[in-house]
Amino acid sequence: MRLRALRKERGISQVKLAMDLNLSQNTISRYETEIREADYKTLILIADYFDVSIDYLLERTDNPTFLRSSIK
Repeated sequence: MRLRALRKERGISQVKLAMDLNLSQNTISRYETEIREADYKTLILIADYFDVSIDYLLERTDNPTFLRSSIK
C-alpha cells in the first residue's frame, strides 16, 4: 500500500493521520509495514483523506485519480 509514501509526500505524521482518521498510531504503523491490512471502510477513509482512488492506494494503478465509468 502507498500509505507511507502519500503521508510523507504531504508531511503528515503517523500520529496526525491516526488522529484525523480516528485510528491509533500503532494501526497506521502496521498498515505501513504491511503487518496488518485495512478493511474496506478504512481503505475508503484513507483514499478519501488523500483524495486518491483505492486502486492507486493498493498499487493497482499508477494513476492517483478516480476513473469514472461511462456506464449509466
